[in-house]
Formats: sequence, structure tokens, C-alpha cells
Amino acid sequence: MSRLNTLEWVCLILLIIGGLNWGFVGVVTVDLLRAIFGTFLAHIIEIVICLAAVYMIYAILQWRKEGKEETTE
Repeated sequence: MSRLNTLEWVCLILLIIGGLNWGFVGVVTVDLLRAIFGTFLAHIIEIVICLAAVYMIYAILQWRKEGKEETTE
């Protein structure tokens, strides 16, 4: 697996933020994104986090493909 590029780092950070937010929702029933940014901006941020998750699924599949190619050579 190669080192993470800038887009992958940004996506990883967004996924951590999203995971922490869901943790707060589950544990103390507080949506930090909505509390900090308001409903509209939180909605936009959640969409961006979702896109980051979709991209990371793609990136992981590419990493697996690269790993299989390295082992067959």
C-alpha cells in the first residue's frame, strides 16, 4: 500500500469527524455538527462526509488491487 495522498488524508479526517459525531449522538444524544454549525451547514458537512466515505471505499478497493498485483509479481 502506498502512502496516503492529500485527498485521502482529507477524507480520513472527515470520516473521523463523522464517526466522533455519531458517537456523541449515540452516547449523549447530542449532534455536535448541528450544535456548532446549525442545521443547514451540518447538512452540507454530512453530505461531504458521505462523499468522503464513498471515495475511501474506492481507494480501499484500489489498494487491495495494487496489493494483489504486487504479490503475483
